Formats: sequence, C-alpha cells, structure tokens
Amino acid sequence: MDLQTQKNRISELHSLLNQYNYEYYVLDTPTVPDAEYDRLMKELIDIEGQFPELKTADSPSQRVGGGVLEGFEKVEHRTPMLSLGNAFNAQDLRDFDRRIRQIVGDDFSYVCELKIDGLAVSLRYQDGIFVQGATRGDGSIGEDITANLKTIGSIPLRLKEPVSLEVRGEAFMPKRSFEALNKVKAEKGEEAFANPRNAAAGSLRQLDPKIAASRNLDVFLYGIAGVERDTVTSHSEGLNWLDTLGFKTNKERTKCPNIDSVIDFVESWGEKRPNLPYEIDGIVIKVDSLTQQDRLGTTAKSPRWAIAYKFPAEEVVTTLKDIELNVGRTGVITPTAILEPVKVAGTTVSRASLHNEDLIREKDIRLGDQVVVKKAGDIIPEVVNVLVERRTGEEQEFKMPTHCPECESELVRFEDEVALRCINPKCPAQIREGLIHFVSRGAMNIEGLGEKVISQLFAEKLIVDVADIYKLQREQLIGLERMGEKSIQKLLSAIEASKENSLEKLLFGLGIRHVGAKAAKTLAQYFENMDRLAVATVEELTAINEIGEKMADSVVTYFSKEEVQELLQELKTVSVNMEYKGPKLVAMEASDSFFAGKTIVLTGKLEQLNRNEAKERIEALGGNVAGSVSKKTDLVIAGEDAGSKLKKAQDLGIEIWNEERMIEELTK
Repeated sequence: MDLQTQKNRISELHSLLNQYNYEYYVLDTPTVPDAEYDRLMKELIDIEGQFPELKTADSPSQRVGGGVLEGFEKVEHRTPMLSLGNAFNAQDLRDFDRRIRQIVGDDFSYVCELKIDGLAVSLRYQDGIFVQGATRGDGSIGEDITANLKTIGSIPLRLKEPVSLEVRGEAFMPKRSFEALNKVKAEKGEEAFANPRNAAAGSLRQLDPKIAASRNLDVFLYGIAGVERDTVTSHSEGLNWLDTLGFKTNKERTKCPNIDSVIDFVESWGEKRPNLPYEIDGIVIKVDSLTQQDRLGTTAKSPRWAIAYKFPAEEVVTTLKDIELNVGRTGVITPTAILEPVKVAGTTVSRASLHNEDLIREKDIRLGDQVVVKKAGDIIPEVVNVLVERRTGEEQEFKMPTHCPECESELVRFEDEVALRCINPKCPAQIREGLIHFVSRGAMNIEGLGEKVISQLFAEKLIVDVADIYKLQREQLIGLERMGEKSIQKLLSAIEASKENSLEKLLFGLGIRHVGAKAAKTLAQYFENMDRLAVATVEELTAINEIGEKMADSVVTYFSKEEVQELLQELKTVSVNMEYKGPKLVAMEASDSFFAGKTIVLTGKLEQLNRNEAKERIEALGGNVAGSVSKKTDLVIAGEDAGSKLKKAQDLGIEIWNEERMIEELTK
C-alpha cells in the first residue's frame, strides 16, 4: 500500500484505539473484547514499524515506549501547585465558611469532591496532544514523569478537541492493584508497600516506564490550571468540560448551597469510604464561582477558596498474643501477628501481617506487647508501633526459626531479598498453597473447594497434586467433616465441569512463576494448546507482545521439569482440557465472515443461544459485541421482549436481525 493509504489507516486505528481506551479506562464500559483491541494495536505497531515517519507522540502504541531513563528533568510549573489548608472537624469548616462570607457575602455555593489519596500531577496539552506530565514537587518545581504518566490508560494522549490547556489531578493506585502488587512482592520475598499512596508515588518515579505500566495505576482530574479560551465560569462547569474532552473525573462530587450540606456530605462519606475501590483521606471543599475564587485569592501556600477536610486515622490499642509463621506457595516465610480481637475501621481485626524479620526487629515487637494497630490504606491491618512504656517485663523477644515450620528444611535468605524462604520443592505447605491457588476463582474456579476443604483433603492425603483433585470419589469424601451427600454431589459436579475450562485458566492455576492471569491468557491465545506452549523457546515467547525475558525463562524452565511433564500427562489422562477456547487470533483476522469488523448489539431474550454464547461466537468471527446502540452500531440482533435498544436502532435506521437470521449466519 502507498504512504497515503497507510496514513489514512493509522488515523482510523488511532481513532478506534483511543475510543476503546476511553470506554475501558474512563467509562468502565468496554465495547470490544481484549483480543480485538490487541489485534488493532498489533496492526498499528506493524504499520509504524514499516513507516516510522508516521509514528507520532500521541500514538496509542507509545503508552509504554522508550528505554530506561537516566533521571527526571525538572519542570517549572507555569501556575504553582498550591497545597490546601486543612480542616479536622465541623467547627473548622464553619470557620472556613465564615471567612468566605466576610469577603464575598452570602450568595455563593460550594463543590465537594472526594480527596483521593495519591500523587498530585500536572498534565499539559498542546492542540489536544499530551506533551508533558509532572509531579507537584515543592509546588513551584516538579519532575517530568511524562513517560510514566503515558502508561496510565485513563490519561488521554489526544483530547476530543484540539485545545491547549494544563490540568491537575491525582494519580493513584486502586485497592485491587495495591493488594495484587503486595502479594507479588511477598512471593518474591520483597518488602511490601505500606499503603496505596506510597505505592503510586514509587511507581511514578520508576526510571523504567514498563515497571510503572505493570502497576495498573489510575487518575482523576480535578482542576484546570490554564486554558487558551475563557469559556468556563465555575469549577463545576470546568469538571463537566473535562469530561467532554475525554478526561476521567470523579463522579462522586456535588454542589452544596451552604456549609450545613457540606458537613452532611463529609459525614456521609466518612461512613461510606471503606466501600470505595480506591483510597480517600478526606473531602475537598471549593467555592464554585471562578470569579469569587479570584476575589478570594491565595496565600503564599494555599488558596483561600478551598480547604481539605481530613478524615481521622483510626488507631486502636490491643495485645499481641503470638506470632504465627505462614509458608506461601513460593516458599516465602511470612510472620503474622495474632492479636486480641479489636474493632478497626468498622471490622474486627485479630491478625496483622508483619511482613518479615527486619520489620519485627525495627519495631522491636515482642510477644505480649501492647501495640497500636491501624488499617494501612484502610485495607490491610498493620502494627504501627509498640507501647514500650506499658511493658511489664514478661514480654518475650521473638526469634525467626532457622528451619521451615512445615518441612524442617533449612531456610535461606537470598542476597537481594528481605524474606526467609524454604526452597524444598516437596514442602507440604507450598504444595497445599499451590492447590488452593489452583482451585481459586481466577484459576480453575472449582466451587466448593475452598481453603478449608483443600487443607482437609491434603491432611487426609486424598490429594497430593492438582491431578488428584480429578480422581476424587464419593467414597473418599463421605466421611469428611461437613460433607453430606448433597455437598459431595455438587463438589464432584463442579470438579467435572472445570475440566472444560479454557487453557488460560489451567495455565494460571498451575502457578508458573511470573505468569499472572493476563499473561496466561496471552500465552493460551497465541499457542492455542498446551503441547505447543510446552516446547516453546525463549525466543518464541519473547517475540510475543507483553512477554518479557524473565517470564519467558520461567515458562521454559517450568516445562523442562520432568515432574511437570508427568503432571500434564496425568491431567490429560483425566480429560482436563488443554486447548484455548476463546476467540482465536487467526479467526479474528478472518475477512470472509459477515461479522468481521462489525459492531453488533444483542438485545432481548434469545431462545437457542444464551447471551454469552452468542457473544463468544460472534467475537470468534471477528465481530465486536457492544453494550449499547449508537451511530457506530452496524447490526442489532433482537430477541423476544427487546426494548429501548431496539427502538433506538429503528430510529437510527440500523439493520436489525432476529435470532434465526443470526444462527443462519453463524452456521455458514
């Protein structure tokens, strides 16, 4: 194809990928499967490889790019990033309100927003293109972290309007990402992050953007620092405008006519905040009118028109009764504090991770100590410190063992790790934890095989490896605790059903080091069956997007083991599926299917196929199944009792099929 044709195709790919990215990261309503997004991204990367002159800084392919940085350049903020004054109680808020009224009178309103506990960032756009991102620093000078901010999917590289502006926001790590990151760190024997805020800040200051990309960060934009046109008259209007430009703002905001409604908002979120998927540490209150903000002005450090109400950090005192040692599936020994049960942030806490021996020494934690406990990031129970002044002399120092508490093997501490590790591959605790992982929801998802049941089966020597799960018989289970006829039947049925899982579930369940759920799916989709993957070379593996050398080495090492080959043969013997069942890469490229490249919406009740079956079959033929009807919809398939989606399709003149017509096309 000529250069102009490729240029036009790149423009189309930019538009599609930016839209899909916006739907996934900002709206949280993806309209295409991951495989379709990956296919389009691969096409874009291939074209840019052939025509490097067409690669632009705002290309979706450039989110994670470039080598490791040597350091961060300094950035002088055009508009200072001021800090906010703090309020700690209702009276502080009323004092703030009184000061506002003294200057602007009584005719004004507030905007209340959640105070995200992350890292303040500034983003600069030129003609709609993201050109620079920086940390707050000291408020006047920050650091250029553009490469790392590009890895955050919710930050648009190109806006929906070619406007030049600078916006401010908070980059943060969602609770789920924080828990997953610390779990990986524990398995590697590394020190865990104390809270999501520290994790986010540490991630954005990595010199290698690939590390930042792996941390699954997010962002909420909360203000405009400078813009080329003067069309916004209030803070709330500004946030709404940011939404239309493609930015992600926090929707849990409200306008308040007076300080009483502000206090009501603050109190309500003090109770609701544990249910949020991200961490907040307060509420930000701002005067809405920009004219009134200008009139109120700023001090040297903070604006007079805004204040941050800070939630109190709940800390309680309890007794540390014992320290229990747990052996993870990778052999890491994790000490856990056993506490006198105490209520913290709404839940009863009786255990808290102590992470490693160094932390116990650093905090001088002893058995019988009175300790201060809080939830780090309102999520994970943590021992803050010891109340040394309350010691009676009966407290006992704790010493980490030299041998594994489960198998008696000598523990080792690798040079680059803070954790002790058992390296005996036959350690019962590691095997048990591996079995628990295998049946977990993200892996083989065998309902009824929870941690307690697995531990019981393992203790009774009814299962030794994962293949034994598929050999369980009713007679073996009938005498076990909490195992009646109905429970046994349900469990055996769930085990049988799991044999049909797609390959990626099995791969993740096997617990190959460095291979998470996403990587397992990538490998399964690429190789399509276990036999092909088992003989793959490092070169073949690293040629796949998202598979690095460390993961490739781990995969090759895993499949080279004789015991692994024997296990796979056992799983085959009991008929566990070894094939990938999702949309195949080759099928996604098919051009002879009617559905290929089309956006399809399913609505109403289907009789012959359920909704998921229809979706999977359409996607396997290259179609994109969306959740809502728009001008971009190519086809609507309407079952019985189809409602508003059908009407909208009719209004827009979109082609409509019934289920019979869909089945006819699917079976061609």
